[in-house]
Amino acid sequence: MRIPVGRPGWARVRQLAATPRGRAVAAVAAGALPALAFPEPSLWWFAYVALVPWMLLVRSAPTGRRAAFEGWLGGIGFTIAVHHWLVPSLHVFIVVLAALLGLMWAPWGWLVRSLLGGTPALGRAAAALAVVPSGWLMIELARSWEGLGGPWGLLGASQWEVTPALRLASVGGVWLVSLLVLAVNTAVTILVAVPKARTAAVGGGVICALVTTAAWIWAPRPDPSGRARIAVVQPGVVNGMESIDRRFARSEQLTRELAGQDLDLVVWGESSVGADLRERPDLAARLAVLSRSVGAELLVNVDARREASSGRSAGIFKSSVLVGPQGPTGDRYDKMRLVPFGEYIPARSLLGWATSVGKAAGEDRLRGTRPAVMVLPGDSDGGLRIGPLVCFESAFPDMSRRLTRDGAQLLIAQSATSSFQDSWAPEQHASLAALRAAESGRPMVHATLTGVSAVYGAGGDRVGRPLGTDQSAAAVYDIPLARGTTLYVRYGDWAVYGALAVLAALCAAEGTRSLRRPARGPAAPPVRTAHDSAARPAR
Repeated sequence: MRIPVGRPGWARVRQLAATPRGRAVAAVAAGALPALAFPEPSLWWFAYVALVPWMLLVRSAPTGRRAAFEGWLGGIGFTIAVHHWLVPSLHVFIVVLAALLGLMWAPWGWLVRSLLGGTPALGRAAAALAVVPSGWLMIELARSWEGLGGPWGLLGASQWEVTPALRLASVGGVWLVSLLVLAVNTAVTILVAVPKARTAAVGGGVICALVTTAAWIWAPRPDPSGRARIAVVQPGVVNGMESIDRRFARSEQLTRELAGQDLDLVVWGESSVGADLRERPDLAARLAVLSRSVGAELLVNVDARREASSGRSAGIFKSSVLVGPQGPTGDRYDKMRLVPFGEYIPARSLLGWATSVGKAAGEDRLRGTRPAVMVLPGDSDGGLRIGPLVCFESAFPDMSRRLTRDGAQLLIAQSATSSFQDSWAPEQHASLAALRAAESGRPMVHATLTGVSAVYGAGGDRVGRPLGTDQSAAAVYDIPLARGTTLYVRYGDWAVYGALAVLAALCAAEGTRSLRRPARGPAAPPVRTAHDSAARPAR
């Protein structure tokens, strides 16, 4: 008797993957892979091949419509994976958001198939090395809008601890690093799937290496310009009743321990003060006493309702406030870019139901109108000039660039990620400061309530040891200052404009080709033969 042999498991997997449903599942999974390149896994090298499975799948789609669909599904997987730490706050609403944001990847999926589908010619594969990364960069640019969540999870940000990539960021910002990562992914995809175009892939890889090397050798480096001693106070997790007051008290205790250390500034994290100092002179007095005891100003962050005054509306603001030995100095920065759903709900009349399924903001916070550069006391030439940012504002390259152009010598981000304490979010947030430092050529302090607090030098290199999420402590950092201008500060988002030019050139080329294509004339009547004519009908 013949015993039937079962189909091998791998063959079954391949058969399932060939079905529309299997391809859909594969698209979501492939889109999620790049999340592993970000902290905490921090597999930075994986970013250079993480998109290859997704691109291979999309290029093999039977139609352009199917490629766009799989681009959308991959975008859903990418959005959920990169922002998975929001699930406890947004619950099922994150799926709705991912489905909406994922639509931005649909044109990219169609673009990948149109350039790399089938057996593309050498020229078309070479064009893909510029066009495919440019298309992805447009997605990163679009979702960097504050209302869509801001520039979190940009592929270039995964390279925050890679020195050559940080040098590239000083030339063209995180955008140029994203283009590099996408170009390598595209080249690997061509090497794997298009053997006849491997010359283009190798040439693209050589160009990427040459550009990175040129940035390493010739890009201007900030010049040393003195040092600053900055203390970061991280009170740690404080929960339960009266947590705001107990957090303030713990920060007081840690700050007193800094006396006698010749400090230039003490930095507290976001929402470290829970009342308007003008309404609570007792808190202002306690902070002034601390300033006198440590011999330095304090930069605290007030998260409180403020009464209307001097043209300002009444409402809740998050404000960086500088406090000296005599109390608040008058230097204040009101947070300008707010976290959607966390600090306000976009189109609240339409999306207000999000408060019933997650931890969305019950009341919209108000935003500031302009950045601020604060000047610490110093000699006759003025003291240290600091540029404050609050929370996820450190994700926006243009904000740190603006502060640098306005004269800031030290960038400071005050943050609080305690809602996501046991997730990847604290590490991811702290890593962004390395990129902002490298882009601007200015050191950056990332100070939090509960970790991770970290400091980076003007080149994006880490200064001192970070304070982890398990610590309640104060740390002093001896930070090298720098002067000079990086190419990114000087020329801004030129890499984005270059990507736009590449896509415009593609549209122009495709339009010209369609115009040159001969128009179809009216269908010719059927040809009659001698055996089938009006004079001699066929038998």
